[in-house]
Amino acid sequence: MGIRVEHITKRFGSFVAVQDVSLQIRPGELSALLGPSGGGKSTILRIISGLETADEGRVVIDGQSVDHLHARARNIGFVFQHYALFRHMTVAQNIGFGLEVRKAPKESRRRRVADLIDLLGLQGLEDRLPSQLSGGQRQRVAVARALAPEPKVLLLDEPFSAVDAQVREELRRWLRRLHDDLHVTSIFVTHDQSEAFSVADRVFIINEGRLEQSGTPLEVLDDPATEFVARFLGEVNVYDGRVHEGFLRVGPIEVAARDVADGTPMRMILRAYDLKLWREEPGVGVVRRVLLLGDRVKVEAVLDGAGPLFAQFPRRSSLLKGIEPGCRIAVEVSTARLYPLPADPPGP
Repeated sequence: MGIRVEHITKRFGSFVAVQDVSLQIRPGELSALLGPSGGGKSTILRIISGLETADEGRVVIDGQSVDHLHARARNIGFVFQHYALFRHMTVAQNIGFGLEVRKAPKESRRRRVADLIDLLGLQGLEDRLPSQLSGGQRQRVAVARALAPEPKVLLLDEPFSAVDAQVREELRRWLRRLHDDLHVTSIFVTHDQSEAFSVADRVFIINEGRLEQSGTPLEVLDDPATEFVARFLGEVNVYDGRVHEGFLRVGPIEVAARDVADGTPMRMILRAYDLKLWREEPGVGVVRRVLLLGDRVKVEAVLDGAGPLFAQFPRRSSLLKGIEPGCRIAVEVSTARLYPLPADPPGP
């Protein structure tokens, strides 16, 4: 079931939460709405589900406009951030609740609940209450409850934010496997980049109520369309300067700026993993700190005439040989991204 969101805008009083956003989700795709908190992601999800109504634009599911349909009539499964399980119901009763509301026959309801318990790895927990479950188990129950009525679309709002890091990683892998088995068109909201990139087929980056960019994880990482996307995805070094003779130079760093007029103010963004550095005298900078970050190492340095710079490397990278606080380094830029800066205002 494909989903199209066409030019939707949503206001809450004078605040514009979503502004002229259009998205297209392909049938059977698992997509992520990624962006900073408060950017409008959950509002878009709620408009698709029917829990909110857009002020402008429309939502089309499977080729049919659904704006006139109540949330219950859209055949959409919704998983809330904090589970929203019924505390007085057992696992089996929670999963079967939607089927009971729809007055499904008792035997078919029992079979569907049993199938979902097996599918989601909840065997042995059927008679437990939510208070007797771990965070990861409660989230699986919430997904099972959303899937019970066999929805055309599954929507998940920050589905893993309420669990710790280890459980979150396990749930990510589990959701990807579940989607590959069921192929239900799914959208999940997250502000966690690693979550979006490790789970989603495509990523839609939302900021301040607008769509900044969409594409596969590799597309948005390797070819960020806007400065916001470049700065939002991963740690970056940011330098400002002016183009001179076809190059933007900041201290010892020089990057080609093709087809840009001399004197144009530009911003240079360098990802931490798009840099190479090695020990060299006299070099172009000095190392201040070397930080161990699990399987990666972060090197913090100061470049002559440019200021602070940091880079990251695999822990066993040959480039780290001899790198220690106080040593001089050479630097090579493998990839840089340039974005125009506003021109200086005219003088008085």
